Amino acid sequence: MENSIALLSATAVSLGFIHTILGPDHYLPFIVLSEARKWNLRKTMLITFLCGLGHVLSSVLLGFAGIAIGLSVNRLVSVESFRGNIAAWLFIAFGLVYMIISIRNLYRRKKHTHPHFHHERGSHVHEHSHISEHTHVHDTDKARTTPWILFLIFVFGPCEPLIPVLMYPAAENNIHGTVVVALLFSIVTIATMMGVVLAFKLGFSKINLKPVEKYSNVIAGAMIFLSGVAIRFLGL
Repeated sequence: MENSIALLSATAVSLGFIHTILGPDHYLPFIVLSEARKWNLRKTMLITFLCGLGHVLSSVLLGFAGIAIGLSVNRLVSVESFRGNIAAWLFIAFGLVYMIISIRNLYRRKKHTHPHFHHERGSHVHEHSHISEHTHVHDTDKARTTPWILFLIFVFGPCEPLIPVLMYPAAENNIHGTVVVALLFSIVTIATMMGVVLAFKLGFSKINLKPVEKYSNVIAGAMIFLSGVAIRFLGL
């Protein structure tokens, strides 16, 4: 029994790291949105942590509920697969809407000229953009809602290997072992998410991104959209 739990614990650590690294959806949204929304390091890490916590806790709680009421592992795997499809479509929808809104705002910020003629002063050229004060209100609202949308998506997103590979085998020995492997997997998953995001955040701080800064929101939306497509159709 001790050897079995020790082996499952080692597996939990390795799987937590590998499944996070191989799933760009675990960190890419935070990296691109952090740059696009100008989140500072503290805010970026906090949002990543909370989304990671929601991500692992949803699967952990589902796993313990399944064990408690005696559901078969196949039934829970089906539930996790269904949740994964929902999360993928939410990523696709969020990324697509975010990208479209960003393209619209980019166009509205583009300055252009209009000629005007006045009888008293003659003609002159007037330069302006279609952006207005109320747009800044919408930008503020978007900044506030974006982390909550991310959190919701990550709560729906399952940790696929956790229940069938770790929790159910551990539960055959004792509930204490199940808690240990679930905790190890969760800690490593969240730590890996935060570590990758931190590395990119610090790396980008040393790179001049000014040439593409005005396109950052469009790029962020496109990356999130492609992440959803990769999850849904490529199984990443």
